Amino acid sequence: MPTQEKVTAVEDLKSRLDGVKTVVLTEYRGLTVRQLSDLRKQLRAVSAQYKVVKNRLARLAIASSRLEGLGTHLKGPTGVIFSKEDPVAVAKALHTFARTHQALAIKAGYVEGQMLPPTELKALADLPSREALRAYLVGTIQGVLARLVGLLTAPQRDLVYILQQRGISSDGDAQDANTAQGANA
Repeated sequence: MPTQEKVTAVEDLKSRLDGVKTVVLTEYRGLTVRQLSDLRKQLRAVSAQYKVVKNRLARLAIASSRLEGLGTHLKGPTGVIFSKEDPVAVAKALHTFARTHQALAIKAGYVEGQMLPPTELKALADLPSREALRAYLVGTIQGVLARLVGLLTAPQRDLVYILQQRGISSDGDAQDANTAQGANA
């Protein structure tokens, strides 16, 4: 018979998981309370939350949902990271923390409709930030447009150059003719 506290906990977890883009399961065994607090702080900076859950209640919360595939990874002490924002920023923050705190183990993740093993979450963390990708895209477009403008203005530029050279050589021919006339006179 479920207690009201457990029913409330399952409903709370369901509401937190509703509409998320990213869910990552971690094992936090070996981390101190202070380290977990630091992890929560780093994740909050990227609009993510970290919650320690009971596996049985988590299985009930994800049952019959798109996150049901995570149920097989709910073993041992489990912490759940969830975010409705940028998955790359979450993965970067998590892997930055995991590099300095070897006790944190990443079990599995769900990112925008796909189940991901820890290796693919690591690859996601290695991607450039959204701002860096935007800057790269803008730079690429700007370079292409600059070359297009150069190609479109080339005929006019070449024509001006040819006319200038013709004018210089015409002036030179006229001066040579004037000099020759002066010598003949």
